[in-house]
Parts: sequence; structure tokens; C-alpha cells
Amino acid sequence: MRFLFPFLALPLLAACARPPQVVTAPAAAPPQAAAPEREADEYTRYELLGPESARFRILYEVTAIEPGATFYFNPIRKGSEASDESVRDLATSQPLPFEVVSGEEARASGLPDADLEGSYIRIRLPRPVPKDGGVRLLIDKTYKDPKSYLRKGSDRIVFSRTLGIRRNSIVLPAGYELTSCNAPAQVLTEPDGRFSISFMHPGPEAFPLVIEARRTAPMNAVASPKDERLTERAHQDREIVYFLQPPETHSFDLYHDYTESRPGVDRYLNVVRPGSKASSPSARNLDTGEALRVETLRGDQVHGEDEEIPADAEVVVARFDPVPPGGSVRIRIAETYTDPKSYRLEGDVLVFDRTFGRPRNAVVLPAGWLLTASSIPALISETPDGRIRLDFVNPRPDEIAVLIHARRRP
Repeated sequence: MRFLFPFLALPLLAACARPPQVVTAPAAAPPQAAAPEREADEYTRYELLGPESARFRILYEVTAIEPGATFYFNPIRKGSEASDESVRDLATSQPLPFEVVSGEEARASGLPDADLEGSYIRIRLPRPVPKDGGVRLLIDKTYKDPKSYLRKGSDRIVFSRTLGIRRNSIVLPAGYELTSCNAPAQVLTEPDGRFSISFMHPGPEAFPLVIEARRTAPMNAVASPKDERLTERAHQDREIVYFLQPPETHSFDLYHDYTESRPGVDRYLNVVRPGSKASSPSARNLDTGEALRVETLRGDQVHGEDEEIPADAEVVVARFDPVPPGGSVRIRIAETYTDPKSYRLEGDVLVFDRTFGRPRNAVVLPAGWLLTASSIPALISETPDGRIRLDFVNPRPDEIAVLIHARRRP
């Protein structure tokens, strides 16, 4: 499958010491009840301000996913002094009402496990969270935290902070160059000449990030040569999940999520990968939960695209209302693929052999099969119905060639 647009909603084992939470009503959860999943698709951008200020701006993107939720609570980390807060609905770019409340107020207004010694940004959502959808938020705030952001000597700075969010970017102040980073990261140049350090952390625990930088002569803003490999990988929000059917069928169900932010765009094109046959396509607007109109066309029936589509290609088209200026829409497309080359049975061995181009991909084995090999490192987990799931996090801008083997359980 090939995609025309460069950018899914799959939580990757959130691991915050005190994660943001969404609530719908003040009633406390039953004793020992598992906490509902309340957020997904989190991304944080830290913009370091003047070193003497010990301040940094935080742009936090998150999707509230608890069905029916009408409020979202974002904690203010202890030891940080917050200011300049604002919240926007990413679907419409409209500001949302909020207030900063104490832990006691948070408990009284519907967050039963709120830290009584903490404080929270309590956000009123613009609409209840739809089933199997979400409300996407942009939370903007500035922290002052001398323990996280400090000077080192006369010409160096240190940003040292434990990050529970999986996808992050740190932008250095103007006039500073990166000298060390303890996580593998992309280094990119902002349009205004500042350097950004972007990384994806796949592990289950919060990561103790440490970045050091040195003062240098300010760089003039210069347009970089166009190259898709220099697009920030961590901020890309496309992902895909494959649910393998019995290998004799050569078929797998899948869904993939995509955010469109270009004003006026009103459709998404999924060009099916050569060798695969798509069936039973459907699509949904994840911001509203509404079903979208879907049709399957040939490449020569699709017009008005910048990229040429082979005339005989199979193209699944999902249509939605035009994207408003400053807003965006997030959609999910579900299909069943049949592909004997990618998915097959060799003797008693299940073989799934496919390249992945997205930052985040997942494969769920059929019921009754045990994993025997994976060519690419993955996070392994068990689904509630006992199936094995592999999550692949690819921070690189190229494809990974995933080869999975499995056998039937005795």
C-alpha cells in the first residue's frame, strides 16, 4: 500500500509519572477498577527560552479518548512554575475554556485519584469524546524550572528532564549549538535558524533525557534543501495496525489513521500496494465519530493530484468536509487486504513479510499462534483475547523490512 500524503491513533504504553486524565462525572471508580485509557497520540515540543530565565515553552498535543468524556485534566508538574496557559481544539483551532485547579478541586470536580498536593489544568472539551474517536487538544504553557533547565559554566546550557511522553522535540535557544544528547535523535534546523532535537522513545518507562548545548554565533535563517528525510519523524502522526487472519487465507484486516491539515482538502487517497487486493473499505471521522463516504476507483479515474497515480492502480477514496483554515481532520480507514506474497503459510510456519514506512506500526497474530521470530525489534504484548501483538517504532525516515514467523500453539 502506498500513500500520497506524508503523515495513527494507537497508544504506545503511556508511562508518565502523573499522566493527564479525562473524566466525565464526579463519581469515583469502583474499588480496584482498572483506570480507563484517557489519552493517546501524545507529542510534546519544548522551546527553551533565554537560559537566564530557566523557562521553557511547552506545546503539548494529546487526544482525549475516553468515550463520553467532557473534561480533560492536565497536571502541572511539581517543581515547575506554570504560566501563559492556553488550550485549543486542533480540529477547529478554536480556543477552549479552562482553569487551573488544586488537587482537591480536581477530585471534587471528577478526578478521584488527583494528587491532593498537585495542581491541574481543567479543560472543558468542545464536544463529548465520540466512541472509537477522540478530541484532539493543543495545550500551550510555559514552565519555569531551574532544576530542569540551567546554565553550565559561562557558555553552556543543560536541559535535563524525565520524559514520559514517547514523542518529543526540544528546540534550543537562538545562538546555541547541540554538543550532546543521551538519546538517539534527529537534529533539524528551524526556519528561524534555531536547532531542534527530536526523538521517539519506545520503552515502557519514562526516559531521563539530558541535552547539553554551547553558545555559538547566531545563524541566519536559511532555507534548507528540500528533502523528505529532513521532516521531523516524531511529529508524524500516521500509524497502522494489522490483524492477521488465518494464514491460509493470505488476508489481514487493518486500520490506519491520518490527520489532514491542508485548508480545503476534502478527501484522502489510499493507493493500494501492488500485489495486494483491498476489500470491505470503510472510513470514519475520528473527531466526530461519523462514518465517511468511501469508494474504490482506478488510478485513471482520480484527477487533481500532484503525484502521478498509475492508471491501473486500485485507489480507495475517503471523502470528508473541507478542512477549515487553521484546523484539521483525523480519519481512520479500515480495510481487508489479501496478499499471498506478503502473508502466507510455508509448511507449518506463518510468514508475514512486509515493509513499513510509518513511524508506528503494529501486527496482531491470529488466535492460537505463537511468535517464533521477528527480524525487527518490537514491543511484545498480549491482547485481552490472548493474541500476540508486536509494536514497531521506527524513528528513521526510511522503511523497515519486517519479517515475522509464527507457529500454531500445541
